[in-house]
Amino acid sequence: MRSCLIWLLMLVALPAAAQIYKYTDAEGNTAYSNQPPQGTPAQTVELPPLNSVQQQAPVAPMAPPPRQRNDNNVQAYRTLQLTDIPSEEALRANNGTFTVGVLIDPRLRPEHRLRLLLDDQPYGQPTNVPRLQLVNIDRGDHSLAVQVLLNDRVVQQSPTVTFTLQRFHLPPAGKRP
Repeated sequence: MRSCLIWLLMLVALPAAAQIYKYTDAEGNTAYSNQPPQGTPAQTVELPPLNSVQQQAPVAPMAPPPRQRNDNNVQAYRTLQLTDIPSEEALRANNGTFTVGVLIDPRLRPEHRLRLLLDDQPYGQPTNVPRLQLVNIDRGDHSLAVQVLLNDRVVQQSPTVTFTLQRFHLPPAGKRP
């Protein structure tokens, strides 16, 4: 019984101890095989030890960094900024009406509202929609920011963006040159 067990273990270990042979085939290509070829000189290849990977204990996922809190002790948004405002050129809106987007991450909480600040003054009604429209704005240079409100308190404010509004105006038909 004991000898059968030894033979069985040797049979299982045989593929792990197999030799690799290197030789040149009839067309001049280098070839490798686990059996020496008949009638062709072959060299035994010494293989380095096999790599092994030890199983490690699972690593707990990293918790996201805590969000900053503002003066009202409400978690701040990671991202709050205005979009769709050209920074290198004038914004063209002949009637002074245009829309801006708000990029906010994470999504706006149900109890919060967005409100624009145009030239440091509140503009329009607070809303939960991240597309805000400005109507009949005078031509020239302006500053714009967006605030997140909780009731009437400012929770967070975006960086201020300055832009130039360009409007083309034709005088009435009777006063054209």
